[in-house]
Amino acid sequence: MKRNLMTAAAVAALVAGSAQAQDLMFPVGEGDFNWDSYAELEKIDLDGEQVTVFGPWLGPDQELVENVLAYFAAATGADVRYAGSDSFEQQIVVDAEAGSAPNVAVFPQPGLVSDMAERGFITPLGEETETWVKDNYAAGQSWVDLGTFKGPEGNDDLFGLFFKVDLKSLVWYNPENFEDFGYDIPASMEELKTLTDQMAADGNTPWCIGLGSGGATGWPATDWVEDMMLRTQEPAVYDQWVANEIPFDDPRVVEAIEEFGYFARNDDYVSGGAGAVASTDFRDSPKGLFASPPQCMMHRQASFIPAFFPEGTEMGLDADFFYFPAYEGKDLGSPVLGAGTIWSITNDSPGAQALMQFLQSPIAHEVWMAQQGFLTPLKGVNTELYATDTLKKMGEILLSADTFRFDASDLMPGGVGAGSFWTGMVDYAGGKPAAEVASEIQSSWDALK
Repeated sequence: MKRNLMTAAAVAALVAGSAQAQDLMFPVGEGDFNWDSYAELEKIDLDGEQVTVFGPWLGPDQELVENVLAYFAAATGADVRYAGSDSFEQQIVVDAEAGSAPNVAVFPQPGLVSDMAERGFITPLGEETETWVKDNYAAGQSWVDLGTFKGPEGNDDLFGLFFKVDLKSLVWYNPENFEDFGYDIPASMEELKTLTDQMAADGNTPWCIGLGSGGATGWPATDWVEDMMLRTQEPAVYDQWVANEIPFDDPRVVEAIEEFGYFARNDDYVSGGAGAVASTDFRDSPKGLFASPPQCMMHRQASFIPAFFPEGTEMGLDADFFYFPAYEGKDLGSPVLGAGTIWSITNDSPGAQALMQFLQSPIAHEVWMAQQGFLTPLKGVNTELYATDTLKKMGEILLSADTFRFDASDLMPGGVGAGSFWTGMVDYAGGKPAAEVASEIQSSWDALK
């Protein structure tokens, strides 16, 4: 299998050891980048050492990560080779078992990192890196918790560093509609519910919600419930729920489901009525924001949803977003739900250690920020370097977070997180009681034991 991996690497190789400053996307010393952090990297001598990186990105996304890795190569002299695969999750396990793993692997989800760490396939990053994350990432303890797993001896260690984050706790709206009706951006969940009530009283439909997604129908509702768990319970309760240390039909989980129902199961609150929620495709759902007259005023969805806005939609003018707010009265801070990639050492070497050090430098983050599709919780970056105002605003939400938690359904067993949780939310949207739905999901989890 090593031959297969290196064949892919040869095709996708970034032979950056020979990179010169003028070959880099942003010339060294120009612009408002943290070039001091780049100068620190130049003290590391890896001349000619090959550093292999394997991850999930292909096509344009591969070009973005290669542009970032080029700076590590240029500063240290390393020969950096990135290979991507759409079968990453399967291939990395095969390569690790065969003893041919890359130096660094980029995992789309923490669950696989946990499995491989327990089997001894991943090198701990150590207390120094753990301290760095706590001190330098917004909501730093959250990122330490998400990257900490049990090793082969049963001890907890930091086995991964999050680099590149996605944001889910967002509400999208059409600024012109808000202006026409005099609506203000809500600063709390209490205000969001009041605004929802006011919109309905004005004869406007507050929300567009769609759960349709082919074989994955139901997943958008899981994001709603996860966000509500973070807004009604302490982060520790969220973690216990994800690990099934409290059952799915615990009253606190049922409450979060019913919080989603406050918005989704009221005919006056949802475009097409509550009965249309489960059958509306999530990709079509936000289009109601742009209809004339508008079919809805708000749409809760992750940072990727503008890809499904009508062609020609101008961000900031035709569409904008605000943070999906927390309850002021519950004193849980500003939690954020999202996802991200976690970078781990799967074949230790001086180059692998240096690459992880590179990921802790502002320049590594800023180079990707200045391109596209990248958000970071690193507090020391220049947020003015974000490629768009939209990314900058999302980045500021991330930096303001007190708590960050990974998408729960992605961390649960597949039969639950990508199975009964999805179908259960469809049943709930269709009118089945939350407690009954939660009990059925828990039964499906019990059946896996």
